[in-house]
Formats: sequence, C-alpha cells, structure tokens
Amino acid sequence: MSPKQTKNAVPDDVYPGIQAERVQSLNDDAVAEDGAYVLYWMQQAQRTELNHALEYAVRRANDLGQPLLVAFGLMDDYPEANRRHYHFMVQGLVDVEQALAKRHITFVVQRGNPADVALRLAKDASVVVCDRGYLRPQREWREKVAEQAGRSVVQVESDVVVPVELVSDKKESAARTIRPKITRHLDRFLVPLPKATLKDTGSPKADGEDLSDVDALLDRLGLDDDVPVVPLFTGGTSAGKKVLRDFLRDHFDVYAEHRNQPQTSDVSHMSKYLHFGQLSPVYIALEAQEMPASENRDDFLEELIVRRELPMNFVYYEPRYDAYAAIPDFARTTLSEHEDDEREHVYTRAQLEDAETHDEYWNAAMREMRATGYMHNYMRMYWGKKILEWSSTPQHGHATTLYLNNKYFLDGRDANSFSNVAWVYGQHDRGWTEREVFGKVRYMNAAGLERKAKPKEYVAKVDELEREVAEKSEGRPGHAP
Repeated sequence: MSPKQTKNAVPDDVYPGIQAERVQSLNDDAVAEDGAYVLYWMQQAQRTELNHALEYAVRRANDLGQPLLVAFGLMDDYPEANRRHYHFMVQGLVDVEQALAKRHITFVVQRGNPADVALRLAKDASVVVCDRGYLRPQREWREKVAEQAGRSVVQVESDVVVPVELVSDKKESAARTIRPKITRHLDRFLVPLPKATLKDTGSPKADGEDLSDVDALLDRLGLDDDVPVVPLFTGGTSAGKKVLRDFLRDHFDVYAEHRNQPQTSDVSHMSKYLHFGQLSPVYIALEAQEMPASENRDDFLEELIVRRELPMNFVYYEPRYDAYAAIPDFARTTLSEHEDDEREHVYTRAQLEDAETHDEYWNAAMREMRATGYMHNYMRMYWGKKILEWSSTPQHGHATTLYLNNKYFLDGRDANSFSNVAWVYGQHDRGWTEREVFGKVRYMNAAGLERKAKPKEYVAKVDELEREVAEKSEGRPGHAP
C-alpha cells in the first residue's frame, strides 16, 4: 500500500518542528470515538529526544484530551538478530522507560510480533501513531497494522533528516545524484524539535515486561547466544549522547584527516545508535553544526546525512535490496564474465568467520568485528572486497558478506548494511579498469592499504581491543569468555 501524505497547499509544520512531509496517513479510517487513549507504537525511533513521532503523539493526545500510551513490541526472533543486538537494544529501552516516566508518559514493552502487539493495544486506542522503518519487515508490520487496526493510523518519519520520498521518487545511482536533492531541503528540516508537556488525563493500564534486569529478560527470550554481548558499548540515548560529546571534544578536529586511517580511533561510533533509533540524525547534525566551520564538519555531515540517506533511498526503492540481483547490470555482467577466473585463494565461510586467511590485515578486521561488533569503515571496504575475491562465485561472496555483516555488527541488518554490501559489488559506483575476478568492479589490495594507511598498527590496535574485551567480559553472563 502507498502511504497517503498529508496534503498542504503550502508546506507547513503540522505541530511546531514537525514538518508536514514527515506525517503520513496509512489508512482512511477515522479516529475511534470510543478510544481510551492515543497509542504511540514506538518501534524504530527508540528514544524520547528529538522524536517527531513521539512529539506528534503527545500533541494529538492533548488535542483529544486523552492519555498517551507508548508501546514497544519485543519479538524473540527478528531475522538474523542475536543476543548481542538485543542486549544493546534493551539497554536503550531501559533509557526510554526512565525518560518517559519523567514526562509522566506510560511505557510498556510487550512480547510478540510488533504488529500484533500494536494491534492488540490499538483495540482501545482512538488513534495509532507509529514511527517509520524502511526495511521489508518494518514496512510489512506497518501495512498490517494500517489494514487491521480499524482506526486512524498515522506514520511520522523520524529516522532521516529529509523524508525519502521528498528527496527523490526513484532509486538514485550515487551520492553525487542525491546530494543536491537532499541539501536543498536542509534549512527546513535540520531544525530543533520542541518537547510538549502531556496534559494530566490519567495513565492507561497495560501489562508489560520488566526491564529492571536486562540479562534476565534476554534469558526469557530464548535468543541465539552464539555471538557474545559487547562490553565496550552501552546502548541508549544517554550513552549515545556521551559518546557523541566525547567524539566532538576529543576527535573531531582530526576527523577529516583520520577517518580513512583504521589504526586510529577518531570515529564517531554513531552508527549503532542510529541503527536502533537511540539518537536522531537531526540531533547529531545540530550538535556537529555547533563546531567551527571546517573540512571536519563538512565531511562528518556528508557521512551522516548524504551517505546515510542514500542507502535509505536504496532499500526503499529497491525491493530486492538484500539480493545479489539488486546490484547494477554492469556489475553482474562483468562479474559473470570473470566468474570462472582462477582465484589464488578460496576460503569457506567457516574459515572466514574464524579469521583463518593468509592476510593478517583482513584477519584483524574480522577479529575486530567479532570482538567489538564494530569495524573501522575503511577496513569494512577492504574486508568486503576480499570476500568477493576469495569466494568461489560472486553470488556466494555476496551471501557470505551479508551473513557475517548481519551476525556480528551491532549496526548490522541496517539500510546502510545492505547498501554497503551491494557497494562492494558495484552499487553506487562506476566501472573501473578490468582485471581478473573483479572484472570492472572496484578492486582493493593489501599494497594499497599499506600506501594509504598503517595496517600493521591497525593489527596491533585490534590485539589490544581483544584483550580489553576479554578483561571486561570475564564472568559476565551472555558475554565473551
């Protein structure tokens, strides 16, 4: 189904700070006159700060003179998610619960498929407000709720700076094509969002999960425990804001110089907080804009906005975003032509997962990923290119890259994940000099890594990170041994 965007002759804020293009009616149902509360079904925007969907729901509740219930659906089996991902996410939900309590807003986390949780609670709601996600499962949940709720369902975008459909009505080919389409709207969308106070109209009653013991809750979910929890990062808005402050204070002044230097640690670590919606991209951008004008600021905002919202465009307009078939025709053609080329090294998925290759730089990248749930972005590119080179077929390499990416990265299973893996195979790129195995798809090698960075220092950094993770994990449940 196609969302019905709110119509305004002249675009204007629906409420202060909430642009009309962020708000879409997902069905034609009316507000239920017998509803007891407004329901905000929080799923993607897992935060209380600069959350357009939450602020819209508060204002709708005030307009209707009703309480507000905020609910999250916690499923046991989100595709490819494991305890590592859930631990970080539930830490963030604890933050949400505490922050909403300070605003006198009721919050419940209920077990079950998110759409089913929303429909169950919608029975007593006058209107359902939801935030937005761009991946297939997220879109399917919202379509189901819109079709079955029997009352107005309104979707409020809070996951990108500029709404995807406003930027473009098609799949964009590269950052250069989408950049001007985004930047022309930034003055209007890159603005603060005032918080509203919920009127005292009572508190809805709804049972939910106890979030006081994160590990106990995760034990009840029966999650895949093969991938250990990462002790280096804490989930939630509070932790994310501290990470951002530290980055801006201690690392921002060398960001442009070091962002492709994996032996350094001058990175923001914002991707995991963005993935779970624990920080708003608008909030991060506004904080960065407070820094002095410089190449550092320009490069950071380019990565945060243009390079992040190009993948949103990709998964929204490409229904096969997670399939090899989604990569450009030129790439599939040239890779097919070189599929039978002799490969100097071919590794199984198990060998790659265990970091058992001849390449110490690649092995270090895999070890960083397994230990920390993170990999320096420059190494992610090298890591992906080598899997293509060392796989028996490009199709097998694509599947292996997605499998490892989604299993170990805290920010895996993200629009950026699917887009970046597709980039390895030619998406959002152009043809290069033809060579064995790669054909005209971009190539990377260890010699180039050594010319542009200091990979031996990177290996030493990963050794130290593994030791730090082991020390912090000792004796903790659900953590690395």
